[in-house]
Formats: sequence, C-alpha cells, structure tokens
Amino acid sequence: MITLRRSGERGHADLGWLKSRHSFSFADYHDPCRTGFGNLRVINEDLLAPGTGLAVHAHRDVEIVSLVLCGALAQRDSVGSGGAVGSCVKAVLRPGDVQCVSAGRGLQHCEFNPAPDQSTRVLQIWLEPNARGIEPGTELRRFEDAAKCGRWCLVASPDGRDGSLRLHADASIHAGRFGAGQACERDLDPARKAYVHALAGRARVNGVVLGAGDALGLEHESRLAVDDCEQAELLWFELT
Repeated sequence: MITLRRSGERGHADLGWLKSRHSFSFADYHDPCRTGFGNLRVINEDLLAPGTGLAVHAHRDVEIVSLVLCGALAQRDSVGSGGAVGSCVKAVLRPGDVQCVSAGRGLQHCEFNPAPDQSTRVLQIWLEPNARGIEPGTELRRFEDAAKCGRWCLVASPDGRDGSLRLHADASIHAGRFGAGQACERDLDPARKAYVHALAGRARVNGVVLGAGDALGLEHESRLAVDDCEQAELLWFELT
C-alpha cells in the first residue's frame, strides 16, 4: 500500500522569524490522520530568519535527527554539564552534516541561526526510542555528496553500521542524490514500513512523481524503485 503526502498538504506555522512545515501533527497543528508513520513521529521543515532561533527548551525520551539544507544551525546543550546549558556553541551544522540527539532521561538545548544575513533551512526528525531513560548524548557526522550520488547512503541506524550514526530506535535513515539518467532499486522487507521524503528536485518513486516536500508512505511493499530523476535529494526511512 502506498500513501502519497503532497508538500502543500502539510501543516504550516508562521511566527515571522520562524516558518515551519509539519508532515505530522505538531504543536498547534493537529490532524488525527497524521500523527506519525510507524515509529516516525515528526518531520518539520523549518526556515529560520537571520540571527534568530529557539530558546532553551527540554526534551525527554526521543531521538532527534537534524539535517541542514541551507545555511547553518548553531547549538548549545546540557550534555555533560550537569543539566545546565552552557554559553559556548557546541556544534554548528551545515549542509551535508547529520546530527543525532538522544534525549534519553532528559536534556536541554537551544538552536539558532548564527548568520546575520542568511536564512537557515533545516529538517528536524523525531523518532520514538526503543528504550527510555537512557543517558542523553549527541553525535554529529558529515556525509559528502559523493557518497550519496546515484545511490542510497546509510546515515543513521540502530547499530551504527557502515559509518552511520547510531539511533536508539528501531529505524534506519538513508540519504540519496539522483540526477538525470540515474536510477536505483532496493528490496524492502514487507513486514516493515518505509517512508520516502523528497528534500529537493524531482524523482519518480515506485511510479509516483515526487517534488520537494512530497512524501510516500509504503506498507507491505517489497521494493523501492527510484527513476526519472532531476537533481533529486531524497530520504528513505526503514521503520517499524
């Protein structure tokens, strides 16, 4: 079974300094038919105005994956500091970087656009963890475009295999970039769910044409086929 979710159908929030698109129910946007897909709970595409950001806030028992699509995202957190958010920037994410945050038994952090003259576009993903109350932690890794060209690159997994980041969730995330003339086909486990989110460009996925912001949910499917591409950037989630 294939479920199509067009970009324009997503929830929308506009706070002036922050514009956000919600693939699933989040904050003031609630759709009882869109509360997640398997153990995938949130995909938010956020646009932060120059010099703005989210104040210190807390998370608990959630796996958070962040990818910067344009600009930069600076972060400070309480990991290793006894619960307080320090004043020093711990990480600056740029396009190509992937960060996994395991909130575990609780952490605080803040995120902001450090540039005075450029907006930041970031994708934030939340996954349900497979264990609660674990030690909080963060991990950041860069995945070069060459590793994703014309194929799927594993960027996060439960066991950190093949150089991927480790998730404390029964989920794997792959990133791919597919240009004209490139195609890729992979087997799927029909007992698991798959979700494909288009970041940019255009691609045909299992016969359905996707543009930026579009997504496909796949259940009881045995293959994932990508073709007819034009500068496509895609994420593929393997989920319970």
